[in-house]
Amino acid sequence: MMYVIAHWFLGALSLLIVAHIVPGFNVRGFGAALIAALVVGLVNATLGFLLKILTLPLTFLTFGLFLIVVNALMLKLAAALVPGFSVQGFLPAILGAIVLSVVNFALKTLAYNF
Repeated sequence: MMYVIAHWFLGALSLLIVAHIVPGFNVRGFGAALIAALVVGLVNATLGFLLKILTLPLTFLTFGLFLIVVNALMLKLAAALVPGFSVQGFLPAILGAIVLSVVNFALKTLAYNF
């Protein structure tokens, strides 16, 4: 249970960090980041999983780079669902998806190695 809560808080922290780095990627506060992290996780686990399966041939063709587009679409969808979390445009969504994955990886690596 602690793992899930830590994962959730690190996801929210990642969203806040990305909001400070990527212009057009906005999170109003930590509460909105917590809700957004939850919604992003749920959207990725349901619709994101389905889209990744359906676009598998295109993902192979682009050597996995199309997954960035799928992740950007999932971020845009989550931003449409959560008040206080917004992504203005597709380029901030693409950059946000890239930076979010890097920041999330770095934070989780740091947190779980201590």
